[in-house]
Amino acid sequence: MPSAPLASVLFVCVHNAGRSQMAAGFLQHLAGDRVEVRSAGSLPGDRVNPAAVEAMGEVGIDISEARPKVLTTEAVQASDYVITMGCGDACPVFPGRTYLDWALEDPTGKGVGAVRPIRDEIRTRVEALVAEIDAKQGA
Repeated sequence: MPSAPLASVLFVCVHNAGRSQMAAGFLQHLAGDRVEVRSAGSLPGDRVNPAAVEAMGEVGIDISEARPKVLTTEAVQASDYVITMGCGDACPVFPGRTYLDWALEDPTGKGVGAVRPIRDEIRTRVEALVAEIDAKQGA
């Protein structure tokens, strides 16, 4: 019988097409079933940024099937961690959640060369998040 995830994490950016999709991809890759992963956008785009898909593919993570989703109050309520990336005040706040704001450059309109450093910064932050979740659970 599978055990329940240690935590649930929601990544939020404006279009849910770049930063939040890359963060969700890294978290799924690094934590597997130990963490429930969601992503959403305050004004979701129509597709994931192709440069983000390419940059993630370079490190062996396929986000090509991901689709931008609209941010809902239910997604926030169901998450232990809510990590915003430039969505400002669009994200509802509920007690008992851990809110983090990651100031990351928006990859919209940038080529893969400009997206790589953003991807690498996201990976570093997601690795630290996994370590924090593990530490809180005594894993």
